[in-house]
Amino acid sequence: MDFNFLFSNLNGTFAAVFAICLFSCFLLRRSRKAYKGQKLPDAPGSWPLIGHLHLLTGPELPHIRLGALADKYGPIFNIQIGIHPTLVVSSWEVAKEIFTVYNATASSRPKLAVGKYLGYNYVQFGFAPYGAYWRETRKITALELLSNRRLELLRHVRASEVEGSIKELYKLWIKRRSEATHVLVEMKQWFGDLNLNVFLRMVAGIRYSGAREAADEKEVRRCRKAMREWFHLAGLFVVRDAIPFLGWLDLGGYREGHEENCRRARWYSGEVVGGASPQKEGRERRSRLHRRLAPCPWG
Repeated sequence: MDFNFLFSNLNGTFAAVFAICLFSCFLLRRSRKAYKGQKLPDAPGSWPLIGHLHLLTGPELPHIRLGALADKYGPIFNIQIGIHPTLVVSSWEVAKEIFTVYNATASSRPKLAVGKYLGYNYVQFGFAPYGAYWRETRKITALELLSNRRLELLRHVRASEVEGSIKELYKLWIKRRSEATHVLVEMKQWFGDLNLNVFLRMVAGIRYSGAREAADEKEVRRCRKAMREWFHLAGLFVVRDAIPFLGWLDLGGYREGHEENCRRARWYSGEVVGGASPQKEGRERRSRLHRRLAPCPWG
């Protein structure tokens, strides 16, 4: 049997749906008592070893395929992702109950390859399992970044970055207007740089791009490449996530890419954390970073 079609060119949408499904698989066991006497419907077509993975490939996007299954089997049903029994929920009422009654279980994370290699062995907040460390990190995130007061205090950061990015576009047009009446701009890159500049200034007090010196611009390109590669690798489907005992095969060679990108990200993070200047702004930035790094298990 040829399984190549299962593992080739799976996009980030599949990875997202796969992760969301795995988040729910833990609820299956916890919810059996609540639904005692009521067996949730199982989607047919499960294959040995791979389960329903073959249903999530092909021309249709995975979320559309799952939506079609929900129309047929109801707002809550079971599928098999590799060896993992998975609960699929497509009703906001059921989702609300899950994230209130079963909040502790739904807040946990499955141990995916991206969390192991790119998430520093599951210590990054987005990949960490539910526990004391996860709760403390969520509290710091809510207070330091997402509270109403903090968002209001940092409003000037968002405004200045938008203004600065528009000024950069204007300067680019001024520089090249003698050559043509218009200038082509890669808006995907522009919006991406803008978002990352806002994020990094709010978190670490630094800018991602916009360097003026040639050496700085070279470093910006290096950082940009590492960032985009990170998000690309984070969206890839890895066989070991569905069939863990095949992880040693490293089908697709993703482990090497994960580890190489992790080394580059570690180097850049070290530059951000340790590269603050002795000036007042540097001390304040270092203080903000250390408060957010305080609960991390590595120190």
